[in-house]
Amino acid sequence: MSELPGPRRLEELLLGGELRYTRLEAIQAAGVSEEFARRLWRALGFPHVPDGVVAFTEGDVAALAGVAGLRASGMLDEEITLRMSRAVGQTMARLAKWQVDILVETMTDPLEPPDPETLRVITANAESRLADLEPLITHAWRRQLAAAGARLLAAQGTEELQTRAAVGFADLVAFTRTSRDLDERELARLVERFEETASDVVAEHGGRLVKTLGDEVLFSADTARTGAEIGLAVAEAVREDEGIPDVRVGMAYGPVLPLRGDVFGTTVNLASRLTAMARPGTALVDADMAGELREDDAYDLQRITRRRAHGLGMVQPYVLRRR
Repeated sequence: MSELPGPRRLEELLLGGELRYTRLEAIQAAGVSEEFARRLWRALGFPHVPDGVVAFTEGDVAALAGVAGLRASGMLDEEITLRMSRAVGQTMARLAKWQVDILVETMTDPLEPPDPETLRVITANAESRLADLEPLITHAWRRQLAAAGARLLAAQGTEELQTRAAVGFADLVAFTRTSRDLDERELARLVERFEETASDVVAEHGGRLVKTLGDEVLFSADTARTGAEIGLAVAEAVREDEGIPDVRVGMAYGPVLPLRGDVFGTTVNLASRLTAMARPGTALVDADMAGELREDDAYDLQRITRRRAHGLGMVQPYVLRRR
C-alpha cells in the first residue's frame, strides 16, 4: 500500500513542480517588482507568504513573468492586468473546490472527512489524471472565449454595443419548505440537479448562464426570442423531472450593464420582481419583452393585472406561453 504523501509532497504533486523558490527569489527570477508581484498574488486570491519560506515553483515564476510580459507589451495596463488576474483567481478557486467536492463525493460520504485510504487513492492517481484534465480546462476556456468574441462581433454595427439583452430568473418553488424535508446530501443533490438542468437548457439555446444562486439561476440572451425559449424550456424541463420542484420564471428585455461576468441594471431588477410574481410553472415577461415577441406566432402573450414592484413602481406583466 502506498504511503500518504506529506503536505509538501502533495502540494508539489498538484502544482506539477518542485518547491524551490522563496518569495523574493521567485520575484527576482521573474524580473518583476516586489510591489507588482504582491498585488498580483493578492488579486489571484492567495495569502501572503513570509520571507524565507520556500513555496514557489518554476511554474509560479513562468506565470509571473508571463503576466508581466503582457503588461509590458502595452496591451493591458497594470490595473486591467490585475482585474483580469482577479477574475481568473476567483473562477479557478470555485472550479477547484467544485471538482474536489465531486471527487470526494464519489469516493466517500460528503458529510464525513475523507479517510486516509481515500486520500491515498486520490493522490496516487492525481498526477496522471491532472494531465488528462488540464487540456480540457484550457480548451473549455478557449471555447467560452470564442463564444464571447462571437457575441461581441455580432453586436458591432448596432448603436449600443451589447447593452440590450433579455435576462431571466428561474426560481425553485417552495424551496425553503422542501429543504426542511431533506438531509444535507439530498439538498445538495437537488440544487446540483436543478443547476445542471438549467445550465444544459441555457447552453442548448445559445444563452449564457450568468450565475447560480442555489434555488435560483440567472440567465441572459442576446434577443427576446432566445430568452423566451430558454425561460419556457427551463420550466418544461423541470416539470418533466420528478426529482425537482416546480419553478417560476420572470424575464425582461432592455438595457443591461455587463460587469465582471455579471449583469446589472433596472432590467435585471425587473426580471427578479416578475419572478416573485409568477405562479408555479409559469413565466412572466415585462412589457418591452412582450412587445418584442408580439408578432412571433410561436408565443401567446396574456396581459394580466398591473402590479406594484418594489423600487420600480407599477409594472405591466404578461404571461408567456407557447401556442
